[in-house]
Amino acid sequence: MTNFAWIDVAQARQRLTQLSDLLQACVADGASIGFTDPQDRAVIEQFWRRRAANLVSGESELLIASQHDVVVGCVMLGVGSMPNGRHRAEVSKLLVHPHARRQGIARQLMRLAEQRAQALDKTLLVLDTRSGDVATDLYLSLGWQIAGAIPGYAESITGEREATTVMFKQLACRL
Repeated sequence: MTNFAWIDVAQARQRLTQLSDLLQACVADGASIGFTDPQDRAVIEQFWRRRAANLVSGESELLIASQHDVVVGCVMLGVGSMPNGRHRAEVSKLLVHPHARRQGIARQLMRLAEQRAQALDKTLLVLDTRSGDVATDLYLSLGWQIAGAIPGYAESITGEREATTVMFKQLACRL
């Protein structure tokens, strides 16, 4: 059984090792999520420490998926924005451990992120993903639209520069 929970900074710090294990496994499996060396554990742990600080400030929210009390997935919702962007949020770091894929975890993480965004009065979600990545099909199936692509946007773990696809989804206003 998979459990889903929005976690606070204290819980994120308690799960730093598990979150780092998750990120490291996804990067090693070829995920294009900002990291180029899956063996650089210090950089991965520093990433999660910085993200925990964003939880304190309210700039971000972190949703985890766990099985047997081990983190197997997560997604971040960036909700802190400039005054002209208070209506939007950014979805990032949708991760599912390679051993936990094909169970609907990513789809549920995205649905819960969208629900949370709506509860926070966000009417527009944005994200970017490696062009041609399997995640694009998931996002399209959830009603996301492609805004465009940027060539040579990110370096892969093999050193190649790859394009990213920018996507968005408009959400209904709460009544």
